[in-house]
Amino acid sequence: MTLPSRLRSAGLAPLWRAVHDRLSSGRPVTRVRVGPLDDAQREAVADLLGMDRLPGVSFTMSLAALDGALREAVGQDTRAVVSALLGPLDDRAGRRSQAAAEREALWEWLAGHEVVAAQPALREWVSQVRRAGGAVADLRPVLEAVLRVLGRLPAEGTPLPAFADAVLHDPHVLDDGTRVSGLVLRALATLYGVEPPTGAQERRALWERAGVAADELSTVVLAAGLRPDPGTTTGQILGTCADAGQAAALTLAQLRASPGLSPAPADVWVVENPSLLAMALRRFRVDCPPIICTSGWPNSAGVLLLRRLADAGARLHYHGDLDGDGVRIAAYVIAKTGARPWRLSASDYLAALRRDPSGPAVGRVTDAPWDHALAPAMRHHQTAVTEERMADILLDDLVNPR
Repeated sequence: MTLPSRLRSAGLAPLWRAVHDRLSSGRPVTRVRVGPLDDAQREAVADLLGMDRLPGVSFTMSLAALDGALREAVGQDTRAVVSALLGPLDDRAGRRSQAAAEREALWEWLAGHEVVAAQPALREWVSQVRRAGGAVADLRPVLEAVLRVLGRLPAEGTPLPAFADAVLHDPHVLDDGTRVSGLVLRALATLYGVEPPTGAQERRALWERAGVAADELSTVVLAAGLRPDPGTTTGQILGTCADAGQAAALTLAQLRASPGLSPAPADVWVVENPSLLAMALRRFRVDCPPIICTSGWPNSAGVLLLRRLADAGARLHYHGDLDGDGVRIAAYVIAKTGARPWRLSASDYLAALRRDPSGPAVGRVTDAPWDHALAPAMRHHQTAVTEERMADILLDDLVNPR
């Protein structure tokens, strides 16, 4: 568009800037505030609008009046003229609305991701990430990387650079100080119910708890009643201990050296507390059914053993304390190994309370993916049901599964 030189004069420049900015808001515009203007600029505006007196140093102008003056002068409205003079108009309101929609879509995607859905304790971490904010375009790929890492944990004692390279194809992406590393560690702290790490030693401890760079010899899982093929060291240890009515303490190194655990029993019972394993051995001795103890949060040896058994065809049944930590541990075991919840329903919890309503405080309770009625019941009663209180029922299930 060719515009007369008088519209391009320096005297009208403040007017065009004010109108361009106002129209770029993306909202309906009827009036525009202009100023402050010097005398020459006031004269230029008055001449353009055909005013019989000079406008004030700052004044509010009708957009309709400006449209009329420009159509008479050049046959174009205000939008066309200021676009030709200063470039295309923006749509700030539209951009804000689009950005808000993109952010909402990001949080909806994150909250509904399968890794978060399987472990509802991570919803608190999702809220932390949301409060921290950030540009969607930058945050989405970072969160995708974090979720890939969380989905592969616990690792099997792999050094951190090797684990990072295997999962994200970059051996340094989980180094201290990286954005991905920080978000993963905060997610793990939320999952385990501990404070976020503040120093290098705490960060190493949290990685090791998740099976990264774990000590292959001190990472141990307890098992009893398993008699796989004795052709491996693990098979020999398990069979010898089962025949003696004892528990075997298998190291991560032994499990990693024994790739198979066939033949696997049809059912394997998994408990949270070593006391349940001890009670089972006292009751059944050499006839103890297959039972594994996670000893609280399962370490990499425990998860590896359970996965090996599941791969060999065993059905895994998991039970733990019915308190806040116990529900989070159960969700973790179920998500990582495919175990089935065992006596972990709201009806099991309420039945235990009817037998004995006393107990310790339930603690912070997150939702249980396998029974949406469990967490509300626990929050209502605020009483934990420890695994030991259900020992008789659980041990009966070992020989007479319901």
